[in-house]
Amino acid sequence: MGSATATSHNSAVKGGAAFDRRAWARHSLLQQLAALRWGIAALIIVGWFVYYPIIDNFFVSTTNQDIFTGEVNAVGLDNYRRLLDDQVVWLALRNNGLYAVFSVIFQVFAAFVLAAIIEGLRNRTWRNFWRAVYFIPSAISTTVTGLLFYFIYQPDIGLLDAFLHLVGLQNLSYTWLGDERTAIYAIIAMSQWQGFGYSTLLFTIAIQKIPRELYDAATIDGAGAIRQLFSITFPLTREMTGMMIIVTIAGAFQVFNEVMVMTGGGPNNSSQVLGTWLYEQGFNQNDMGYAAAIGVVIFVATLITGLLQLWYTKRRRVEV
Repeated sequence: MGSATATSHNSAVKGGAAFDRRAWARHSLLQQLAALRWGIAALIIVGWFVYYPIIDNFFVSTTNQDIFTGEVNAVGLDNYRRLLDDQVVWLALRNNGLYAVFSVIFQVFAAFVLAAIIEGLRNRTWRNFWRAVYFIPSAISTTVTGLLFYFIYQPDIGLLDAFLHLVGLQNLSYTWLGDERTAIYAIIAMSQWQGFGYSTLLFTIAIQKIPRELYDAATIDGAGAIRQLFSITFPLTREMTGMMIIVTIAGAFQVFNEVMVMTGGGPNNSSQVLGTWLYEQGFNQNDMGYAAAIGVVIFVATLITGLLQLWYTKRRRVEV
């Protein structure tokens, strides 16, 4: 009888274990379905607000649309052929390229060096102070900054020319935004001033994650600050550097506000960028099809830049 009771007890335990496994399997399945549901919802949102506009923009670029009458005429690839003959597009592409070059120099490499210098300060108060000082311009609206520098660049009455007169360099006074040769460079200078601090802050965060023991060991081995910068800091912030290059170049091809506020693309289209020329064609000239074609150029330029940088970063990671 005792044996029968034990057998019955063991069967119940086994049955309970089997029941628990089935319950756990159902619970796990429900969790996976819930995660899949949220994943599908996120995919739908991204697809609707990101990928669909990209695809739709390409189809719009093959038409000639009138935004006032709603008339749409298919023109095939005529807008792209027109792009090749549009000298302003090539000038705008050059200006975006200049933006990208100067942005990489100042907002990536110079910001990296400055972040390393700030993090090298022994006094924590001074580190916090300089981080705040360089970050403040990034907290100002781009439109407000553009208006500020518009008045700074004003000839005779602007702060820049007033400073040149103060130090006896009045011969260097210039119509910075009114000359075709200097307008785009004046805008780029303003843009770098504003974005420099934000990049510096991101690099300081990346540098803070590096173990201090590595610097202590390098110091014991006799490595100086420059050697530590290139042997420790730079290699261990390579991921952040790669990301910043991608973001900076992509941002350079999406420039709009500062150019529109300061020059509107002038004088004589000398400071046009792809974004402002797209706006001019789409909303001022009522040529949405051609504007969409310019938008495709912006998308392709940023996509190629991002893919090349990701490929290079992945290759370096494999080599390491």
